[in-house]
Amino acid sequence: MASKIKRLLLGRPLKSNELGEQKLRKTKALAILSSDALSSVAYGPEQILLVLVTVSTAAFWYSIPIGIGVLVLLTALIMSYRQIIFAYPHGGGAYVVSKENLGLSSGLVAGGSLLVDYILTVAVSVSAGTDAITSAFPSLHQHNVLIAVAFVIFITILNLRGVTESASILAYPVYLFVLALFIMIGVGLYRIATGDVSPELHTPVGTSVAGISLFILLRAFASGSSALTGVEAISNSIPNFKDPGPNNAAKTLAAMGILLAILFSGIVFLGYYYGIAPKAEVTVVSQIAEETFGRNFMYYFIQGTTALILILAANTGYSAFPLLAVNLAKDKFIPRMFTVRGDRLGYSNGIICLGFLSIILIVAFRGETEQLIPLYAVGVFIPFTLSQTGMIVKWIRQKPPGWVPKLIINFIGALISFTVMLMFFLTKFTKVWPVLIFLPIIIFIFHKIKKHYEAVGEQLRLASCEPAFPIEGNVIIVPVSGITHVVEHSLNYAQSLKADQIIAVYVPFEREDEVRFEEKWNRWKPDIRLVTLHSPYRSIIQPLMRFIDSVQHKARENHYQVTVIIPQFIPKKGWQHILHNQTSFMIRTRLLYSKDLIITTVPYHLKK
Repeated sequence: MASKIKRLLLGRPLKSNELGEQKLRKTKALAILSSDALSSVAYGPEQILLVLVTVSTAAFWYSIPIGIGVLVLLTALIMSYRQIIFAYPHGGGAYVVSKENLGLSSGLVAGGSLLVDYILTVAVSVSAGTDAITSAFPSLHQHNVLIAVAFVIFITILNLRGVTESASILAYPVYLFVLALFIMIGVGLYRIATGDVSPELHTPVGTSVAGISLFILLRAFASGSSALTGVEAISNSIPNFKDPGPNNAAKTLAAMGILLAILFSGIVFLGYYYGIAPKAEVTVVSQIAEETFGRNFMYYFIQGTTALILILAANTGYSAFPLLAVNLAKDKFIPRMFTVRGDRLGYSNGIICLGFLSIILIVAFRGETEQLIPLYAVGVFIPFTLSQTGMIVKWIRQKPPGWVPKLIINFIGALISFTVMLMFFLTKFTKVWPVLIFLPIIIFIFHKIKKHYEAVGEQLRLASCEPAFPIEGNVIIVPVSGITHVVEHSLNYAQSLKADQIIAVYVPFEREDEVRFEEKWNRWKPDIRLVTLHSPYRSIIQPLMRFIDSVQHKARENHYQVTVIIPQFIPKKGWQHILHNQTSFMIRTRLLYSKDLIITTVPYHLKK
């Protein structure tokens, strides 16, 4: 049954040689890898106005130069990540760049930041999209968490089906969103050009505003730069592209940069010209759409596609998180299971882990993840800064042909990224301080995992292992719970091994039961030694372990191997397991931690 459900949800397994068919074309890659960055135009310009409105609405004209500053940063990041794509064609992005050029610690800071950021991407995006839906249908607001969790499960299953299949479905809403905003911006600019919008709605550029300061402008710039989250995802996901991967990734990155620049600048300009002020209950994009079209089909179309892309922005995390996890796992900083491909040739463990952690975050914050947005943004600008700085070091060390312009690009990107990151810490410390706690914890965990893998490798290496324990005989212990076909089956198997000694062990709770069982045993299997261990405290595992330890102690002296054979019956139907106690499972689990002990389970399958 479980297998049939899995096939229904995920589809048929794919052969390894079908991996090439799971690679992305540029059009699909642009949709699923740019959804996070493109969706951020729905709140990036609004973040600028939220800072400026603290001075006065007259300060809104500053959104124009601040928007230009964000575009300069975007250009520097796009050009820089284009260089990273060709310099590191196997993906890894900021983690690989930082590790190779700035050292392991910097690489782990970048990798840890991005792992957490992708989890936040899913939680924040889905919660924001859910809010947009429940705002339109207020009766659903009490089910926010349930709806958000359902969306995460849906997107997780979609990604488990394979990259190309998820891209085929998710591409449509992304391109519809881009089309809707292009129409809105185009119609808005046309109305402005034809004089249909009053110029008195906004303050002229250059108007003197009392109370404005460089600190406020930098704060607004940092807030607006949250529109650049997700820009790094393409450089992390090069292995997902059809060959030639780096070339296709670079073209996709350029297309994303152009779209993001047009949409961001268009919304900033229309917001300024319309004199839009941020409101708690209505987004800036919603106000621009209503001012441009009124409350008609186009207004609701824009609202609907905005809600959809906010939810689907989570898919950027699903595309980049598993590939970043693969790079960290190959370096032994996180479990190796993240390097394993699933039935549909995707890194399913990374996809499932991302979905699970995102659901925990949504439930923990009850779907109200707005306070996580600054943490989400600063989590991006830390690896932005490190990757730019890493490329600077790379150009200075290697000095390839034409390295000076590349160095300048990366220097500008590093300087602006560092400024934005610093402004987040200075202006929103109460919301971003957790990064100073969880990053050291994550890096500590990375090192502990690495140390474990190194210790395992050292102990398993033949050249450094202790000499194998010489075996001159074998003692078999069979825990029994009664005289049944299950026990008989296990004893027959034990006798077939030609052991030097077979010991059946029975743990009774009452003395009468002990005497009665010994009599039955002597009539049934007089040739097999029975040991009874009376347990007045009704524990089976403790007296059994003490007995096995005593047998092992004597066996070691004579170079004998001790084997424990555990009888276990298997019900015909899976659900029937819950109707029986799990004594054999608990015994086996406890015995696995006993040194130099071999544990064998002998299953007996029931017919009904």
